[in-house]
Amino acid sequence: MSYFSERSNGRANPGKPAKSAAAFNGLKREIMLGLLPAGAALTELELAAHFGCSQGTVREALLQLQEEGLVLRNGHRGTQVSQCTEAEAVEMFRVRQQIECSGVARVMGARRMSLVADLRGLLAEMVEAAKAGDELELASHDRDFHRRILRDAELPALDPILHRCLIHNHRFKISRSSAPRDLVATARRHGAIIDVIAEGDVAAARDALRHHIATIVDLGPNIFPDAT
Repeated sequence: MSYFSERSNGRANPGKPAKSAAAFNGLKREIMLGLLPAGAALTELELAAHFGCSQGTVREALLQLQEEGLVLRNGHRGTQVSQCTEAEAVEMFRVRQQIECSGVARVMGARRMSLVADLRGLLAEMVEAAKAGDELELASHDRDFHRRILRDAELPALDPILHRCLIHNHRFKISRSSAPRDLVATARRHGAIIDVIAEGDVAAARDALRHHIATIVDLGPNIFPDAT
C-alpha cells in the first residue's frame, strides 16, 4: 500500500484483540495525521498482509473507523478515507458546542465529587503527551477530557455524537496546521475549564466551554460571532 507508513504505534485499546487494535490504531494514526489522505483506497487484502492478520480482523477495524467517521465503506466500491472538509468542521463545531454547553449545565446541577480530580488527572496526561511532542496522544486525552464532563450529565446517547465531533475537530485542526504548534499551551488551556467547574459557577462553566470551542481554530469568530 503506497500511502501506508510503517508507523503503527497508536495507543492500545484494551477492549479489542491485539491484532484488531493494531490495525485500528495504526490506520487511525495515519488518517488523523493526514498520511493516508482523503479518498485513499483501503484494501482489506493488502491491509491484512501489512498487519499480519485476517481480512476479518481488518474488516472489524474498518467498521470501527467508519463509526468514527474516518472511512467510508461503499459496498462493492470498497473503502476509502473520508473527506475532512471545512463545511463539516463548521457544523460539527456548532453541534459540539450545543452538546457540551447544555451538558455542563446539567453536570453543575449535581456535580460528582470525582469530576474535578478526574479532569485534573486528564490535564496532567495531556501536558505529559504535549511535552513528549505526541499530538495524537494529546488529542486522545483531550477527547477523554470533554467526554468525561458529559458523562456526568447522564446523556449517554449523546456521547458517540460528541466523540465523532471531537475526532473530526482534531483531524481538521491537525490538517490546517502549517507550522509547529505549542502543544503544551494547547493542553494547559483546559485548566480554565477545570477552574470554573471547581468553583461551581454554571454560567462561567458554559462560557468557558463556549470560548474554548470557539477558539480551537481560526474559524471561531465566523462560527461563533459572540465569542470573546
